Amino acid sequence: METRTETVTVADGSFDLHLWLPPAGRGPVVLLIQEIYGVGPYIRKVAEDLAALGYVVGAPDLFWRIRPNWVSGHDEAGTALSIEMASTFDVPHGVADSAVALAHLRGLPEAEGGAGVVGFCLGGSIAYLLAATVEVDAVLSFYGSAVPDAAGMLEKVTCPLLFVFGGSDPYIPRERVSVVEKAAAGRSNVEMYVAEEAGHAFHNHEAPQFHQPEAARAAWDRAVHFLGRNLAPSSLP
Repeated sequence: METRTETVTVADGSFDLHLWLPPAGRGPVVLLIQEIYGVGPYIRKVAEDLAALGYVVGAPDLFWRIRPNWVSGHDEAGTALSIEMASTFDVPHGVADSAVALAHLRGLPEAEGGAGVVGFCLGGSIAYLLAATVEVDAVLSFYGSAVPDAAGMLEKVTCPLLFVFGGSDPYIPRERVSVVEKAAAGRSNVEMYVAEEAGHAFHNHEAPQFHQPEAARAAWDRAVHFLGRNLAPSSLP
């Protein structure tokens, strides 16, 4: 699989946008927004999976103002460091950087067709906030902890949007997920998928303390079909 790193420039500096190309070399673009562990093995594997489906995938290094290209382990120590790193992260900067990264992706010679956004955990929050601020063809938000408190912003989202949550997530209690469900009710562009027995970060196969394989497979199947319906890469029906 062909990969490369692009440089994205903003007003106060520049950051890396890690790129994965599909077998066809061209396709719809997907901005893949990192979790608190950085653009590490898990996000890179997700990027490979998406590229294999026919998407041009770009994962920006959103922690660049703190520690460029920082990646931590998914063990207890790495998780503690990641939480500390995320606590110093400026979310509005992250949303703005993501918007610029998305525009960069759309301008690539390999970009062909629509543009989507996929985010996990921290990235799930940013993906949702981005959906309310820029025009995009599809947004997929996995267990974004900021989503319930910002549920009112759904009024600003016009693109197809899929929320994925764990129904047994200690970081996003079920009653907070219900807030999102209530806000999404009656909105034809918004889909909810709640894996009731799953906890937080259940799709993350690099984190044994979080990963739940059965729930992960079901959610990923739903995600793939959602993206396929709205972005339709040539490799999918």
